[in-house]
Amino acid sequence: MKRPDRFGPQSDPAFPALKARIIARTGHHYYADKDDLLLDRLRKRFKANGLPDCAAYAALLNDRALGEAEWAALEAEITIGETFFFRYAEQFAALRGTILPGLIAARAHERSLKIWSAGCSTGAEPYSLAILLNELLGPALPDWRIAITGTDISTAALATARAGLYGRWALRTLPPEERLRYFTSGPVLPGPGREGTYTLRTDYRRMVRFERRNLMELVDGTAPPHLADFDLILCRNVLIYFEAEIVLGIVRGLGRRLLPDGWLLIGHAEPNPAFAQTLEPVNLPGTVAYRPRGAGEPVMVQPPVPSAPWEPTLPWIGEGASATDLRSVADPLPVCPTGGTLEVGADADGAGRDARPRNDTAPPETLDDDLTWIRTLSDAGETGQAWRKVRAALRAAPMAAVLHYYDGLLARTLGRDAEAEAALRRALYLDPGFVMAHYQLGLLLIAMTRPAEGCRFLDNAIRLGETLPAVAHLAEADGIGPRELAQSAALARSTLEDLAE
Repeated sequence: MKRPDRFGPQSDPAFPALKARIIARTGHHYYADKDDLLLDRLRKRFKANGLPDCAAYAALLNDRALGEAEWAALEAEITIGETFFFRYAEQFAALRGTILPGLIAARAHERSLKIWSAGCSTGAEPYSLAILLNELLGPALPDWRIAITGTDISTAALATARAGLYGRWALRTLPPEERLRYFTSGPVLPGPGREGTYTLRTDYRRMVRFERRNLMELVDGTAPPHLADFDLILCRNVLIYFEAEIVLGIVRGLGRRLLPDGWLLIGHAEPNPAFAQTLEPVNLPGTVAYRPRGAGEPVMVQPPVPSAPWEPTLPWIGEGASATDLRSVADPLPVCPTGGTLEVGADADGAGRDARPRNDTAPPETLDDDLTWIRTLSDAGETGQAWRKVRAALRAAPMAAVLHYYDGLLARTLGRDAEAEAALRRALYLDPGFVMAHYQLGLLLIAMTRPAEGCRFLDNAIRLGETLPAVAHLAEADGIGPRELAQSAALARSTLEDLAE
């Protein structure tokens, strides 16, 4: 909901100069047209320092003794830390099936790999790579020198990364058996969420080291010499912060730090035809990667058999379901009460449009900002606060199916299963084609020992996933395609049938 004007950026005459200074230092052009969002984040720093306005805060940033520490805190505050393990299934499938096996084969003599996760946030990305390499190399891992470096501008995010301590939300794509394999359970966090913690096992944590770095160093020439000669660089969902000219400079800098046969992965929405000036795009199933020019075609190598099977998995809710009274009955898909039609296409920025009716009534900018906050709070383990943010957003946009979906996910995380069920049903009432809502409601009902009902919603997810084009973008599916979703729903259903026999 829009604040009254007296609380907006225009009420503080020092805001424009402070905003310009922040963008110039950090390169975060992302905030050029997001004054309200930037001021929201600034106010947190005002409160932390007991300051009234932008002028006083600018003076603190100028302070010789305190300014640099406050800049670090501000940079952490304005960086969106949306991250979770094995984010973007297609890219991790490419890493497992093509990129890493090829690198392992090419480096078989020296047995050395050097990887950089640039903009690693709280560490889920580099740790996911550590897990994957552990699985791929298996017993041969001790014979290899694996150097994985995670860098980020946020000192707070790096502190979390070094601790290897995560809440349930950051592990949302991992089924229970994989969580047990990679993590140990920890204490319940204090506060409204009462969320349990998970600590990454030492075998994976010791494969990664972390540094505080700003990607602007690649543009101004201050990047340290040791950030070079990488076999693989991941810089995903970081370039969105920067204006076009800076993005090109960063990508050129990353390319110069790759070995001649190295690989670069960026976010799904970040490719730019101009990158081809210095790098060669390589089309892989479900994603695009980049290599230095002249690297040649990638060698397709059969990956080693891992010590335990691994494949990208889907977001999950609940575990320990009973398989009693299982029956194979599928409900027909409900009719959309709002008359919405299922659309799959391309947005203005070239990204695939969500496969669901366009019936969100809030202005897109307001809804997008709300969703950004909700995801950020959830990833930070602030489950209770994220849920309250969802509830506040729903007052402004009660017909937004995606908000009801997050209402359901967060309510489930808080142990409020009945409320979670009601919220997911509301999401489907508003948007019968919301595939992930069918999937998550099915898993929730199974976890609530109502497997017959749960299987009906899994069947809906399977039917939709098999009907939609393979390239369709599924809303809130973390990059998973319709076919992968249908396969995962079918696997969950068949597992229950096996247990019932």
